[in-house]
Amino acid sequence: MQECLLYKKLKNNQVQCQACWHYCLIENGQAGKCGTRQNKNGGLFSLVYGQCCALHIDPIEKKPLYHFLPGSKTLSIATIGCNFTCWACQNWQISQGSAPAPEGLGLTPFTSPSEIIKMAVANNCPSISYTYTEPTVFLEYAFAIMKLAKQAGLKNIWVSNGYFSPQTFELILPYLDAANIDLKGFDDEFYQKYCNGRLAPILENLKKLKQAGIWLEITTLVIPTLNDSPAMFEKIAQFIAKELGPETPWHISRFSPEISWKLQHLPATPLSTLETAHKIAQKHDLQNTHLGNI
Repeated sequence: MQECLLYKKLKNNQVQCQACWHYCLIENGQAGKCGTRQNKNGGLFSLVYGQCCALHIDPIEKKPLYHFLPGSKTLSIATIGCNFTCWACQNWQISQGSAPAPEGLGLTPFTSPSEIIKMAVANNCPSISYTYTEPTVFLEYAFAIMKLAKQAGLKNIWVSNGYFSPQTFELILPYLDAANIDLKGFDDEFYQKYCNGRLAPILENLKKLKQAGIWLEITTLVIPTLNDSPAMFEKIAQFIAKELGPETPWHISRFSPEISWKLQHLPATPLSTLETAHKIAQKHDLQNTHLGNI
């Protein structure tokens, strides 16, 4: 196990994790909300360092990133775990599994950061994407790879829910080149009920990424009856246009109930709903709006 980079030691062998905005207070022997970071006798340790549950070569457009190294391949990696519990999650088998991995997920043998770099180079991947689950929960592993990637001239990409802490942002900033961040809605109640998170930290992180010059693209998974109102689209489009800039790509993606974690009872998103969102984006002069999963 690898000791975590960002945590505070407290009395009685308690610790406070500082990787994300949950700032979990963790008792000795327990893990945080993500299930991947455990208190062992007053020290916080990653349970997933080097333990990939996914290791694939993808088109970069799958992240989705349409305006960063277009047409290239990216080496995509993930470990088990997430700091959200999104009902609509499409990777719930790995995101909602706590470490060690649930049986049958086929974890790779221990894969060192240097091995990841070698794979990327050998397969002509100019970038590495930390994706599928939430990279914040495997921060130590991702950070070690990111440093080596930078030395090797490779780009680093985070595909994230955007709930990483200011401490994590400062740590990864010198090594981060691009990000796709989920903006799942524009309502704090929605985030609390369906994701177990809050909206405000995500909006703040989006602005910080843009201000820091990191290439940024936004994805919204449009879920019927939950975040598919024109009013919601208006709020998101206004925020992107005003706070991030009209050049910022917005991916408006179709929800598929059969692969969701807890929303199989809902219908798939009608194409007309995505087209409504696209028209609202055009009204706000967003220059790069893309419909996904259609």
